[in-house]
Amino acid sequence: MNRYLAFFLALVFASISVSSACVAAPSDWIEFSLKAERGSDQIRANFHNENRGRHENNWSSGFMPSELVGLDVTGFRAAGTRPLQFAVVREAGRLDCAGNGGNARADGNCGFTTDPAFAQLLTKHGIAQPTREEAFGLVAVNVRRELIEALAAARYPTPKVDDLIALTAVGADSRYIAGLAGAGYRPATIHGLVAFRALNVTPEWIGGFTRIGYANLPADELVQLRALNISPDFVAGFDRAGYRHLPVNALVQFKAVGVTPEFAAEAARRHGSAPSVDDLVQMRVLGER
Repeated sequence: MNRYLAFFLALVFASISVSSACVAAPSDWIEFSLKAERGSDQIRANFHNENRGRHENNWSSGFMPSELVGLDVTGFRAAGTRPLQFAVVREAGRLDCAGNGGNARADGNCGFTTDPAFAQLLTKHGIAQPTREEAFGLVAVNVRRELIEALAAARYPTPKVDDLIALTAVGADSRYIAGLAGAGYRPATIHGLVAFRALNVTPEWIGGFTRIGYANLPADELVQLRALNISPDFVAGFDRAGYRHLPVNALVQFKAVGVTPEFAAEAARRHGSAPSVDDLVQMRVLGER
């Protein structure tokens, strides 16, 4: 793996780790605030706790009113102040919140409880029971049962709770996992699956390479192509310029230094024949034609 790619993936995993760490361990009571979002039907909810006297934000998200179960939306938006309550109910657990609100704002406290059936599902699949912090993270990103079942069905290594949070945070779900399998891909590790989804290596994108003669590319080469935003159209352009079925390392070199199909075609026209891959790279780096 080249150093650029290793650095890129390190940033991907670092950002996921930071996102998970931002879901701090909730105390017995979690404070909330609500505010109507301008120009939208959504309500912005912030959930946070006091930790050793320091105010820490833990989870902020936009919700449709129907997702705040039991909220008196009319009372929330009306003038004045009145008691309000609602719940955020997800497969991993729930928040039951009560406070005061009006004028499209509200604040108060929430109790947090985990879902026993979800905890049993984790145990069934050999996943350690989450800490309270991890359990709150499962609720915050909305980890679903179908993800756990899909990982097991595809015979991925047993995930940790943080893996489930990371996969959900980047948008990996049962449909994505099944789609990859249908395209012939199953990353060897959970981190590999996270990298695929974080980089948006989709079955449709893979299919684009298959159609131009790049079927069954190794997973690490797909990651390199996606990390540099190398598209099937980009590759097909080199085919038309006389550089047919270039190896992935050559495509990576071209993209990294800015060699385009147009540049390659113009260089061939000026020199009377197609320069080699190394010559094209050198010409581009030195600003030659």
